[in-house]
Parts: sequence; C-alpha cells; structure tokens
Amino acid sequence: MTRVRLRWADGREDVVSCDDESVLAAAEREGVRLPAGCRRGFCGTCTSYLVAGVVGYDTEPRALRTRHRRRGYVLPCIARPETACTLRVGPEVVRELRQNPWR
Repeated sequence: MTRVRLRWADGREDVVSCDDESVLAAAEREGVRLPAGCRRGFCGTCTSYLVAGVVGYDTEPRALRTRHRRRGYVLPCIARPETACTLRVGPEVVRELRQNPWR
C-alpha cells in the first residue's frame, strides 16, 4: 500500500492508502470526497498539484496540457501513486490553470 496525503486549501489534510488503484478510488473507498467529473482523465475537474512523490498513469491524462504536467499538475481520477505522495487538492487548484485574460 502506498500512502497519499491530500492537502486542502483550508489547511485540512487527509491521508489515504492506495492499493494498486487511482488516488480518487482510494479516497472514495476511505470516505474522502474529492472533486470529480468524468473519472477518466478527460474533464480536469479533479486536477490536483503534486507537491511530493511520483504518480503514473495507465492512460493519457487528456485534460492536462503538457506544460501543466511538467509544472506538477496531476489527475487523481487516473493517477496511481508509485511512491508516497502529497497532493494539493480541491477546486482552488483547478482555478490555477485557468488564465485570466485581463492580467
């Protein structure tokens, strides 16, 4: 089992154990509700930021552009932890990816 720490913007933290499953599946199994939409890597609703650790994907995370993945953004709905990880989670993380045209 691999432990994943989930950090929320309000300072709360949850820790879930992944057993050959996605971060989202592990969170749901342990009663932690993460934002989620399609659950297949297409919509980006679950976008989180990888603070520490390594995740892998069985399928391409289509909702993230290459530049976002390079900067550390991940999709918990399809991300499987390869090491112990820490993720920043919640709708605030998704908002970071949306560009404000007036800035």
